[in-house]
Amino acid sequence: MKRLLPLILVAVSLGGCGLRPLYSGGAQGPVAQSLRNIEVAPIEGKAGWLVRNAINDRLAAVNGATPQYRLIVKLDDDISGFGVRADDAVTRERRTLRARYQLVEIGRDAVVLDATAGSDAGIDVTSSEYATIAAENTALERLAQTVADQIISRLALYATRSANGQ
Repeated sequence: MKRLLPLILVAVSLGGCGLRPLYSGGAQGPVAQSLRNIEVAPIEGKAGWLVRNAINDRLAAVNGATPQYRLIVKLDDDISGFGVRADDAVTRERRTLRARYQLVEIGRDAVVLDATAGSDAGIDVTSSEYATIAAENTALERLAQTVADQIISRLALYATRSANGQ
């Protein structure tokens, strides 16, 4: 009973704090419905292809439906060396993926959301060039997933606020 009492107190206090689930209502809720009405414009490059696919996987757009919004994403993909040995050989790299995105309401051609997302990853540079390139590609794939998650979270927050009239 002593262990259960703190859990009950926490559960009761959270009910009054105003927190609401972002995806309340599941697939039929207002956030899920809003996210289905977004089309993603093509994004340049390999990183763009990865990010666009990751976003589309999370949006679950309805095929054949007319979208109300267009998501425009511009990416900045950068690799920089920062670990240097005495012989000037790079031993560590940082891959950074930054996205600036805009949500445009198609009917009015008005930007309703303008934000950024980004992440970075460290890469060990080895004596094998193949291993280093594979590590850079793996880092890009992970960064694309992370950036897509950040974008979807921000779009869901926007959808919640617009559904509540805020």
